[in-house]
Amino acid sequence: MNAPISPPPETRYTVLDAPRRGIRDVLMRWEVILVILLAATTVVNTMVSPYFLDVFNLADATFNFSEKAIIALAMALLILVRQIDLSVAAIVALAAMGIGYAAEAGFGPGALFAVGIGIGLACGVFNGLLVTGAGLPAIVVTIGTMSLFRGLTQVVLGDQAKTKYPQEFLDLGQSYFIKMKETGISWLFVPPVPLSFLIFLVLAVLFGIVLHKTATGRKLFAIGSNPIAARFSGIPVDRLTFLLFMVSGILSGLAAALLTARLGSMRSNIAIGWELDIVTMVILGGVSIAGGVGSILGVVLAVFVLGLVTFGMSLNNIPGQVVSVYIGALLIAVIAIPRIVDRLGLRKPAG
Repeated sequence: MNAPISPPPETRYTVLDAPRRGIRDVLMRWEVILVILLAATTVVNTMVSPYFLDVFNLADATFNFSEKAIIALAMALLILVRQIDLSVAAIVALAAMGIGYAAEAGFGPGALFAVGIGIGLACGVFNGLLVTGAGLPAIVVTIGTMSLFRGLTQVVLGDQAKTKYPQEFLDLGQSYFIKMKETGISWLFVPPVPLSFLIFLVLAVLFGIVLHKTATGRKLFAIGSNPIAARFSGIPVDRLTFLLFMVSGILSGLAAALLTARLGSMRSNIAIGWELDIVTMVILGGVSIAGGVGSILGVVLAVFVLGLVTFGMSLNNIPGQVVSVYIGALLIAVIAIPRIVDRLGLRKPAG
């Protein structure tokens, strides 16, 4: 008799561990570079102005960038999936106008915020339908709606200014949501926090969880890496893109309510030029303009860097035109530097 044939030995596959990250790899991470830049900005501003590290000055500084930062979170997701919304500042103006008329009609604080968010949502839906429904390029659509929304505001308002708002509404934008409290421990205290900055921090955590810890976030990265492959993989590309435009509109409306409450008035030129600042925040935060790469942490760090830089410039009476030049040059540099690094071979290839 033939001996029984023994089954073949089990084949085992060895999965190689990912290569260890060296110090050079860690230092080349964009978030680490932003942390270093943030530290350098703080040190330089502290040396130049003795008032920079004052707790109340820093709290007031957050007023100047929190509304933009809120919109930047939505812009980051749009750019991540190879889209863009250049109408966000015009949405802020249109929503602020609606809030002004609603305030004159006797609406309360909660209703005024609802009006702003509702107008922003309608604008976001309009943009989303044109991009996903009609298949038009986002940059063309939002340049058009930027002119449309801003033009509507200018036609309706003209040279008028809306200044009549309930005091409770103004308090939400002009007061500290968390007031500074002394504790029994001499070095421990709760710093003052404006409502707009607190909302930004909460939204940043939520956006970070959705983008980096959920299946929806993985789908957004897949769309940004290769929209065609993502579509063939069963990912609802158009639906998610439409939702992102809705989110952009909602956050623009929320920012309009916070900005109007902080300023206590609005004109048709409100938030003009915000598009450049918001896109700069996102690109400086490491979100690739080509899509598929980026993190919410990077955007948050970029917000702090730009916010503290502009705050330091204002403390030293540097004109706003110089700040605009700086932001424009920074945007060009941030886009160009990664390409220069790759061409010089300073960054190791992935894998």
